[in-house]
Amino acid sequence: MDGTKKSPPPPPLSPSSSPSPSRSPGVSLHPSSPRKNPSKSTKILRRVRSVFRSFPIITPAACKFPVSLHNQHDNHHIHGGTRMTGTLFGYRKTRINLAIQENPRCLPMLLLELSIPTGKLLQEMGLGLVRIAMECEKRSGKTKLVDEPIWTMYCNGKKMGYGVKREPTDDDLYVMQMLHAISMGAGVLPASNENKSSDEVIDTAVTSPPTDGELTYMRAHFERVVGSKDSETYYMMNPDGNSGPELSIFFVRV
Repeated sequence: MDGTKKSPPPPPLSPSSSPSPSRSPGVSLHPSSPRKNPSKSTKILRRVRSVFRSFPIITPAACKFPVSLHNQHDNHHIHGGTRMTGTLFGYRKTRINLAIQENPRCLPMLLLELSIPTGKLLQEMGLGLVRIAMECEKRSGKTKLVDEPIWTMYCNGKKMGYGVKREPTDDDLYVMQMLHAISMGAGVLPASNENKSSDEVIDTAVTSPPTDGELTYMRAHFERVVGSKDSETYYMMNPDGNSGPELSIFFVRV
């Protein structure tokens, strides 16, 4: 017996420590900054604003004002709103996903899988105004609105199934990482992304229908307006001089 000690064998790899797939780049996204609780004066202001929004808007017949439907939010900022980054993405014949981030370099604070196919929503947006309403029932407890697990979805007044909140998968984070340098735009991500970098992302408007092998995305600034603990609205803000599709997403507990 010699005096040298044998090193113990290395421990087996656990599932969580297994290497990531080669197609997944290193994710450099960071968590959203913690939000402070609103002050008492802010809560009062939100309640007053919510009450006034519930009043009907009556326009006298003899006094009609011209309204531009695509430019309702001048200067691309809503008073009392918070600017967020919203991304719609998915394959054309599959369900579309909605990711809300504090900014393009943050992890999603909300990720919803909507029951409407990507191609169908793009078709609706091509017609102009799109209003998506997400409704859920009030329950006992102190669940935050964005933490509700399931929603009934309406698109332009028509019931379109459900929306489900879920945690980001590796594929979702891959998409967010590929788009981290893009603040707004629309395009496609090719199916074969193994050797692609974020600099190779196509950031041009989609001029022809993408094939099923391409993941379509649309990213824009959204203004988040909190009406109460049971209602929030996200307004898509159009770039300067662009009268493209306008999208509003309403979340409400009833």
